[in-house]
Amino acid sequence: MPQTSMEEFEALLNESFTLDTLEEGAVVKGRVLAIENGQAIVDIGYKMEGRIELKEFARPGHGADLAVGDEVEVYLDRVENARGEAVLSREKARREEAWDRLEAANDKQERVEGQIFGRVKGGFTVDLGGAVAFLPGSQVDVRPVRDVGPLMGIPQPFQILKMDRRRGNIVVSRRAVLEESRAEQRAEIVGKLAEGDIIDGVVKNITDYGAFVDLGGVDGLLHVTDMAWRRVNHPSEILNIGETVKVQVVKVNKDTQRISLGMKQLMSDPWDGVAAKYPMGSKWTGRVTNITDYGAFVELEAGVEGLVHVSEMSWTKKNVHPGKIVSTSQEVEVMVLDVDSQKRRVSLGLKQCLRNPWEVFAETHPAGALVEGEVKNITEFGLFIGLDGDIDGMVHLSDLDWRRAGEEAIQDYKKGDMVKAQVLDVDVEKERISLGVKQLEDGGAGASAGGAAATPAGGLRKNAVVTATVTAVEEGGVEVEVEGMKGFIRRSDLGRDRADQRPERFSLGDKLDARVLNVDKAARRVGLSVKALQIAEEKEAVAQYGSSDSGASLGDILGAALKERQGN
Repeated sequence: MPQTSMEEFEALLNESFTLDTLEEGAVVKGRVLAIENGQAIVDIGYKMEGRIELKEFARPGHGADLAVGDEVEVYLDRVENARGEAVLSREKARREEAWDRLEAANDKQERVEGQIFGRVKGGFTVDLGGAVAFLPGSQVDVRPVRDVGPLMGIPQPFQILKMDRRRGNIVVSRRAVLEESRAEQRAEIVGKLAEGDIIDGVVKNITDYGAFVDLGGVDGLLHVTDMAWRRVNHPSEILNIGETVKVQVVKVNKDTQRISLGMKQLMSDPWDGVAAKYPMGSKWTGRVTNITDYGAFVELEAGVEGLVHVSEMSWTKKNVHPGKIVSTSQEVEVMVLDVDSQKRRVSLGLKQCLRNPWEVFAETHPAGALVEGEVKNITEFGLFIGLDGDIDGMVHLSDLDWRRAGEEAIQDYKKGDMVKAQVLDVDVEKERISLGVKQLEDGGAGASAGGAAATPAGGLRKNAVVTATVTAVEEGGVEVEVEGMKGFIRRSDLGRDRADQRPERFSLGDKLDARVLNVDKAARRVGLSVKALQIAEEKEAVAQYGSSDSGASLGDILGAALKERQGN
């Protein structure tokens, strides 16, 4: 064998050994020999060729950019197929190359570039230079995106969230990249802001408690209470999404990067001079803006509201919800009760603009006047009768009948009955009206013409001063006996002072002086009053011992009268 032949044989032998070292599943370099019938014929050396579809050389959404003579990396799937050709894949080569690159980027927490090229259930597909990743719909943007069309096919950065090479699974996020960029931008903007700065912003979102305003890459919260000096029920009353507004930076938290904004701070404060403008006792007309369980808010002017507490709404309606007395947007007349400019509070009264119905009744119905009304309620101590002015008067058990006990007489009445009675006493301060039914009968105090005193057996007569003995103590007063006749002194008649009007301060057998109010000869009962005696004694003492220029006090006068009485 010639020498040259031996060398050729050795070369061929070495080449065959080298071929055996090519591993299936490896990425090898090749050269494009020809392009025909939509395929590229690639020579990977060692007298091995293979065919690859041209579409494998194309990027998603683009055509194949390939020419004869180009060097390309391909994936050797099998050394030989049925036609004696190598089975090659450009797509698998790109994927292997991409996975190596992506794993390195993931280890370093680096961003990777890719293109969104398709839609799938729950998100989109992204080409990461050969490897296909899944982009969940929630990771496209920081806010929901209605149309992803403008984002497709555009090279842009992504953040790898998860990757599994064995399963060929990659999940990426575009939102994480945006949030990081926004955080950097936000930190830069927040660092430049200072409290008191006045800037323009765009309303991005409106909630029940306020509005979020875009200040050029960073959002600030404009709370509903900082929108206007007046009450704002909902931000949509004065703001619209997309509207440009001028705001003031109220507070900046550098740590949390939260910005509080205000609009009313750019307006004049209506509370300046409120105390001087709305003096106590003055009356004004305002509009009801809000109704709560504890009262109603009335706007006196834009930005200045006052509260009418439920206790100041009506003279007679004590346990009624404010909504039953006034309604929202209603114009009402109110009186200023108190002003606290520091706390921005104005206390208003509604009932003060109306006359006290007990005062009106006292003026139009003096003691002894006759009234008629419907029985509103029946209690264990008497009847409540409805009177003019939406007020009630009470007939005590002891004032129902001369001849029968009150517990028995009250059985004759029921709710809704119309009853005539006589006015016995009106206490405006305590809002009490005392009525009597028995006084309308003959023998009562109201039966004697002109109030003439009757003189029954035993010497008792009206207006006489007697000493009585306590025989029983009840909640509504004390039962007494005087000269063989029974009598009853009501709680309100036990003394002028509230502290003396307590039946429990008396015990059985106690003696007390009282004035005769009326005498029932038939029933042998007498009406007595300690209060009436005290009033009469005071008047008499002042008349006898006092004068306009004496300079004597009431105590001096009463002391002198008492000494004379004891001396007699």
